[in-house]
Amino acid sequence: MFAHFMRGAALALTFSTAASAAELTTFSGPVTIEETPETVISYDVGALDTLTALGVDVAGITQPMLVPALAGLDDGSRANIGTLFEPDFEQVFALKPDLIIAGPRARDQIGALSKIAPTVDLSPFSEDIGEVVLTQTRELGELFGKQDKAGELVSHLEASLEEVRGLTEGAGKGLVVMTNGPKLSVFGPGSRFGWVHDTLGIEPLMENVEEQTHGEAVSFEFLHEANPDWMIVFDRTRATNGDGPKAEETLDNELIAQTTAWQKGQVIYVHPADFYIATTGVRSLQDTVDQFIAAYKGAQ
Repeated sequence: MFAHFMRGAALALTFSTAASAAELTTFSGPVTIEETPETVISYDVGALDTLTALGVDVAGITQPMLVPALAGLDDGSRANIGTLFEPDFEQVFALKPDLIIAGPRARDQIGALSKIAPTVDLSPFSEDIGEVVLTQTRELGELFGKQDKAGELVSHLEASLEEVRGLTEGAGKGLVVMTNGPKLSVFGPGSRFGWVHDTLGIEPLMENVEEQTHGEAVSFEFLHEANPDWMIVFDRTRATNGDGPKAEETLDNELIAQTTAWQKGQVIYVHPADFYIATTGVRSLQDTVDQFIAAYKGAQ
């Protein structure tokens, strides 16, 4: 899944203060945080999504803010702390954070960030994104004293995951297709979007897809021959506000129109920012699961 991001030296951090507040399950193992942080910043959009859903404010945000549901955070009241890949270290130092949260896109910066303030890596620790999101929501709720809200979010998501798995079981084989302008690539189990199969229970059409950051490049002829029952389409151009044709335009051709997925109306254009950028956020995953529930119910 996120394996191409998630390789590096293990981090062992313990916050030494008063009474125990919470333990976080990080990519590198459990981290004990012994006091609720008052000033926090996040270089992981999934964690930012969950914090926002819990009602926890952050002192700074990265730019650009590509997740529409989080656009309200960019209201001028929070510092610009750089990009997900390139922190503004001067601004981070000025904020004097008690906790810095990093994720897959900021992994190379963890060493430098940890010299400013305690830094935890909330990159996914499991191939099952559902498990990751449920765990992080509970633990962040505990850390920031938002247990009741976390409980509501977790209960809703757990019920939705159970529902979607019931709908996808036996409903046909699916293939994740990414469009990047006019280009096509596909993803299978073990890739960055392999969680679609692990978490949502969708039977994979292909087991041996070449694992690359942007998937295995394919042609329209390939998709026609592969003939998925369900086509899960991610538009990278739309996710990154890039230039070029949108997914609906790219896939609007005679070969794709002959596939089972197209003819049965079983093509899901996922919400790009939630699927790709804020993947591990509790609001984001709930939105994605709700979209799949609606699609599978609509096909019955």
